[in-house]
Amino acid sequence: MGRSVRIEILDTTLRDGEQTSSVSFVPHEKLMIARLLLEELKVDRIEVGSARVSDGEFDAVKMICDWAARRNQLQRVEVLSFVDGRTSLDWVQKAGCRVINLLCKGSLKHCREQLKKTPEQHIQDIQQVVDYADDMDIEVNIYLEDWSNGMRNSPEYVFQLMDALKDSTIKRFMLPDTLGILNPLEVVEFMRKMIKKYPDKHFDFHAHNDYDLAVSNALAAVLSGAKGLHTTINGLGERAGNAPLASVQAILKDHFNAITNIDESRLNDVSRVVESYSGVLIPTNKPIVGENVFTQVAGVHADGDNKNNLYCNDLLPERFGRVREYALGKTSGKANIRKNLESLGLELDEDSMRKVTERIIELGDKKELVTQEDLPYIISDVLKQEGIGNKVKLKSYFVTLTRGLRPMATLSVEIDGKIYEESSSGDGQYDAFVRALRKIYKVTLGRKFPMLINYAVNIPPGGRTDAFVQTVITWSFENKVFRTRGLDADQTEAAIKATIKMLNIIE
Repeated sequence: MGRSVRIEILDTTLRDGEQTSSVSFVPHEKLMIARLLLEELKVDRIEVGSARVSDGEFDAVKMICDWAARRNQLQRVEVLSFVDGRTSLDWVQKAGCRVINLLCKGSLKHCREQLKKTPEQHIQDIQQVVDYADDMDIEVNIYLEDWSNGMRNSPEYVFQLMDALKDSTIKRFMLPDTLGILNPLEVVEFMRKMIKKYPDKHFDFHAHNDYDLAVSNALAAVLSGAKGLHTTINGLGERAGNAPLASVQAILKDHFNAITNIDESRLNDVSRVVESYSGVLIPTNKPIVGENVFTQVAGVHADGDNKNNLYCNDLLPERFGRVREYALGKTSGKANIRKNLESLGLELDEDSMRKVTERIIELGDKKELVTQEDLPYIISDVLKQEGIGNKVKLKSYFVTLTRGLRPMATLSVEIDGKIYEESSSGDGQYDAFVRALRKIYKVTLGRKFPMLINYAVNIPPGGRTDAFVQTVITWSFENKVFRTRGLDADQTEAAIKATIKMLNIIE
């Protein structure tokens, strides 16, 4: 692709993404995601719901449209509508939306067997809806549902539909691989046929990921002349999902020199919000946004990075608002450990380095996760140094769990040699403990207390009731995000250990 091509991105996280099994966004979540997509990520268009689905859907669409209208963004908000006379259009107009994506049948099989209509009857029904929309001054794009099967098995039907509608006011013709059946070679073949026959039309491509080809197919569509692509955050969507925006954006830019309006630096943060609202966890190895994708594990990679970034590609973490990390474990080697020590401002001689490396390898063999924040403690333990003295020591604590009553915690903690005691109730034993600790810091000492932003519990394989529980807590303090780990047979105790580690880090 020699010259730069501008590609329009429609994000359908709030419509097709919400069709993910078990995902349902409440109206204020939909509004928050819509704002992030349009204002932070700067996608061109968003599809925010389906007409006539429910009262909740209506409320969400209305809320988004009211917000978008106040910011002069209403033309970027779209709703899936149906060939049902005026019914969908009335719903859309009442919700305040000005653009519909009309779901039409893109294969003869769907037209005959689902609608029980002839192509001529279906075309007449579509034209009726388009005429109504014109009267209401509502813009129309159309989906040719099951277009992929249509091109495989009944291309003459697809062209009959296009010929009948090409001179109407329809702005975009959107071509979905509804069942995720295509491969990139077919996408190229079918898209080129469409563009050759209708060179002045705007075509969007909408991929599904059933064969793990959604991203490849989206790029094949762009290569063949599609002007728009449909994506979702984190690849949410029915069955195996849709093309994930982060991957599509990176490949468009790096491999095809294509231009989009996407602000890449916001991709990670928006992914995390959608992960939280949807409850669908991002796999740790998911490109661009996965927890581990900017973490080097092998020591030889860290060594190469020390020697002029030998193991870096164009996917630099800073580009996506992230940083490169160097994992600590049995394959780390001294180079990885040195990288972590550098960022902590610590230096060790060769002999000490060897001892610390041995301990980390030993921990890695036990499948224990070693974080950067553990390093000072490992060093202290291995070298028997008192230099890293614990300013915060938990002297004692008592937690209760009584049916019908809120859990309670009473604790005694030593901070800089002085003992403080406090009690609190909470939603759980650990919550009660943290509330009591927070009281000491905020009320008694008048100091800031870090914000807990993620709490993950991992039980090593084996499943016995006496198995160790590993708790990894992510904290935010003074614009820095860091993790601490606690390991114990008791989950609350493991979390408390991670919390005391955190306090010694900020001290």
